[in-house]
Amino acid sequence: MSTYDLEEQEQLAELKAFWKQYGNLIVLGVSLALAVVAAYWGWNRYQAAQTVAAGAMYAELQKAAVANDAKKVRDLAGALIENHPRTLYAALGALVSARVQFGAGDLKTARAQLQWTVDNVRDRELQAVARLRLANVLIDEQAYDEALQALAAKPEPSFEGLFEALRGDVLVAQGKRAEARAAYQAALAKTAPDDAAARELIQLKLDALGAG
Repeated sequence: MSTYDLEEQEQLAELKAFWKQYGNLIVLGVSLALAVVAAYWGWNRYQAAQTVAAGAMYAELQKAAVANDAKKVRDLAGALIENHPRTLYAALGALVSARVQFGAGDLKTARAQLQWTVDNVRDRELQAVARLRLANVLIDEQAYDEALQALAAKPEPSFEGLFEALRGDVLVAQGKRAEARAAYQAALAKTAPDDAAARELIQLKLDALGAG
C-alpha cells in the first residue's frame, strides 16, 4: 500500500516540479540576500575598526600637540587625512595640526591643512572654524583677496559676527576703511548682546577708524 494517498502524491509531484523549475533561482536569490547581509555587516565592522584606529591616532596627535612636537603632529595629521579622510578625527586632526604649525611659523602647512578641512568636512561649525583660521593665516601672508574669499561663504548664524569682524580686519589691511566700518557694524549687529568682550573689541576697532 502507498504511504501517501492520492492527494498527497499530487501535492508532492507539484512541489517536485516547482522545485525543478524554480529551485536554482530560489537558491540564487537566497545566496544573494545572504551576501548582501554579510557585506552590510562586514562594512559596518570595517567602519567601526577605521573609527577606532583613527581615534587612537588622534589621541597620539593630541599628545604631540601638548608636547609642541610640530613634526609629529604634522605627520599624524597627514596620516589621518590619507588613511581616514571620512572620519571626524581627520578634520579635528587637521585643525589641531594647523594651529600647531601656525605657532611654529609653518604657514604653508597650516594653510594646506585648513584648506583641506574647508573642502572636505561636512560639519558646518567645523568648516566655519576652519574658514576663520584659514583667513587668519592668509592675512599673515598678506593674501587679502584670498582671505576675503575664505570668508565669503555664509556660515552658521552663531559664526556670522566672527566672520564679519574678521572681514573688517582684512578690509582695514587693504586700506578700505568705509567697507571695513560697514563690516564691523554688521559684526556688532550679529554678535550676541551678552557677549560683552567680543562686542567691546569690535567697538574698539570701529572707534579706531574714526567717524565715517
